[in-house]
Amino acid sequence: MPAARFTLSVPGLSLPDAQVLAERIEDSVAHDPLAVTINETDERQSLWDTVAYFAEESEALAAGSDFGGVIAPLPETDWVRQSLQGLAPVTAGRFFLHGSHDRGKRRAGGIALEIDAGTAFGTGHHGTTEGCLAALDAILKRGRPRRILDIGCGTGVLAIAAARGSGAHALASDIDPEAVRVTSLNARRNQSGPSVTAFTAPGLKDRRFAENAPFDLIFANILARPLVALAHGLSLILAPSGHLVLSGLTQDQLRWILATYRNHGLVPAARINRGNWASLVLTRPQRKRRPDPKGSGRQTAPATGRGREQA
Repeated sequence: MPAARFTLSVPGLSLPDAQVLAERIEDSVAHDPLAVTINETDERQSLWDTVAYFAEESEALAAGSDFGGVIAPLPETDWVRQSLQGLAPVTAGRFFLHGSHDRGKRRAGGIALEIDAGTAFGTGHHGTTEGCLAALDAILKRGRPRRILDIGCGTGVLAIAAARGSGAHALASDIDPEAVRVTSLNARRNQSGPSVTAFTAPGLKDRRFAENAPFDLIFANILARPLVALAHGLSLILAPSGHLVLSGLTQDQLRWILATYRNHGLVPAARINRGNWASLVLTRPQRKRRPDPKGSGRQTAPATGRGREQA
């Protein structure tokens, strides 16, 4: 992967505008940035920048002609080393997430996860992933999921944490082959190599989703628009009483996402906020038991998939 040497910055945007612009740059056929980020620059006025990174100045200039903004060279800096130094450990219930530079700070108890910044998106230090880990900790207090799926796995933090915490196998998918490679590497580094299967897949189109469904626990820490597009498919592969953890959402997107998933029969079970970011836990409620028509006093639940009679 070539090194980023120039940036295109578009400052002074609202959060929705910054997100839309980032998606436009990423989806552009004419331009191929190495990465696109959004950064809050003024918390009081809620102003954000969209920043795209390019290997060549000519590429940044070409993108600037279409999207506007300011072109600037990047100084010769070891960005990975600098980012590692700025990432403090994160504690979310039983989970202790740290980089290799903080290995000595690991706790005696709980589950330590070592994830370094690198070539795939996500270190777990972002509020969305932290919220998902907190949701996972609460879910594990009530039971142990047997079938786990992480959509848009990034560095594999959530799949690895779920596999470690439950003792079950986890599937992890991402549209980016580099994310899949990094997830597999991180799984091996965190004693979860055999327990995490990572593969490249757009959306839910791979046969392995249907073959391993229904899932007791699904993570989808991506963005609001893809979550809306995946709502029907995710609702179909979620097991009865299973948990679907959604993140990558801002507070102002919650009503949109909740309405979409309610239309597919899912209801909210929990919500975790980290700053302006939110993580949602959704579930499919069990159907109400119906009286036995023979009047025996027994009540049965309608047969649905793997469901069983309840007295």
